[in-house]
Amino acid sequence: MNYDEIINCPKSGGDVCYKMEINKDITNYFSLSCGFWTNTLMTENSEFYKEQLSTLPELYKDLAWEDEKTKLVWLPTFIKTEKGMVFADGTGIESWAWAGVKNVEVKEEEKEKYKNAKYRADMETVKHWVERDFIEALDYIGHFNKE
Repeated sequence: MNYDEIINCPKSGGDVCYKMEINKDITNYFSLSCGFWTNTLMTENSEFYKEQLSTLPELYKDLAWEDEKTKLVWLPTFIKTEKGMVFADGTGIESWAWAGVKNVEVKEEEKEKYKNAKYRADMETVKHWVERDFIEALDYIGHFNKE
């Protein structure tokens, strides 16, 4: 097994695509260049891919991209951490962007509303980036800060 490797992204051509071999049959790919992901189970007619589609919003389905060389289908990712979230936002293929939203601590008086969550999304902090600036959206929410 090769385990982890950084490769060029087949979708965007960017140079920051993380390839992680899970076992001899499954390899995951996650591109920080464009924010899309796939794995070796993600082919158009596979049960795994169909399961993924059943839970996705329409925009994510519309943005699915098939690599003609490998036949793997790539989908936009959704990142949610204590610091915030990054997700594909828009109305269709021609009008979408990465959205970054910072989290704030839930106030005592909000705890019932947010089911005792520690953090909540502060939609007033939403900012948008083009596809190739996915990594900028992650940076905006503090994803790379070690604190």
